Amino acid sequence: MYISGEIAALLAALCWSGSSLTFTAAIKRVGSVNVNVSRMFIAAIYLFFTIWIFNFPHNLSNNQYFLLIISGWAGLVFGDTYLFKAFDLIGARFTMLITCTVPAINTFLGYIILNETLSLINILGIAVTIFGIIIVVFAERNENENPHHHIKKGIFYALLASVGQAIGLLLAKIALDEGSINSFVATEVRIVSSTLLLLTIMLALRKLDNPIKVFSKNRSALLFTLFASFIGPFLGITLSMIAISNAKLGIASTLMATSPIILLPLSHIIHHEILSAKSIVGTIVAVSGIAILFLF
Repeated sequence: MYISGEIAALLAALCWSGSSLTFTAAIKRVGSVNVNVSRMFIAAIYLFFTIWIFNFPHNLSNNQYFLLIISGWAGLVFGDTYLFKAFDLIGARFTMLITCTVPAINTFLGYIILNETLSLINILGIAVTIFGIIIVVFAERNENENPHHHIKKGIFYALLASVGQAIGLLLAKIALDEGSINSFVATEVRIVSSTLLLLTIMLALRKLDNPIKVFSKNRSALLFTLFASFIGPFLGITLSMIAISNAKLGIASTLMATSPIILLPLSHIIHHEILSAKSIVGTIVAVSGIAILFLF
């Protein structure tokens, strides 16, 4: 069934919002390194069986394989590694604010490298959506965050994460535009190559515990990781491949950046968090921007 790029981008944002809550629960139990590597490995297993059951073709050229591998390393290894470092140094709220630059970077790269042009109404929609996200991120303050702790290094790491994620999406789009590729297969190439690199690095640095021992001691962490790996790396990244295949890079990237907006009702339902007036205003602004992108 055909899914438009814009719808796929919003669904990807929904998947990442849900997975971020579930991954957080797992990380609190067994640590970020164990969850980070395990989520990639588990997602690779999901992808292998999905592709095998439905017999999706691996009809990729050598150049497409190369682009998708480098794309995975840029976004899922380099980008995510510095994203977690930024979370640790300046907190999630400040980090998310800086990573709002990803749509802007992708819009610029799409124009320079892919010759993608956006109408004034498209640019307005992107700007309004990003502004709404920024309002929400600023509104959701966490008393435990200390944004002045290693702030320069944290900002630098967040910017590196943004660049890594933007380049990862750009390279993936170039590969997808070169010829028809099944989105699950494209995701498999990115996930498997990233898992192998990440596993090699963690083993070399001796930062990875035996996952069997880790998760056998905490079954709830295993269940959280299994579920989050399904809706996050498995479904979310696959939907992001569909999004950039069927929509302009800047628009798809903007819609996928709406995770903080989607997190608000999820946090309210699951954790009974009270929504501030600013967060509600930010949501309305962001939704208005999304409407502009869809309707014009």
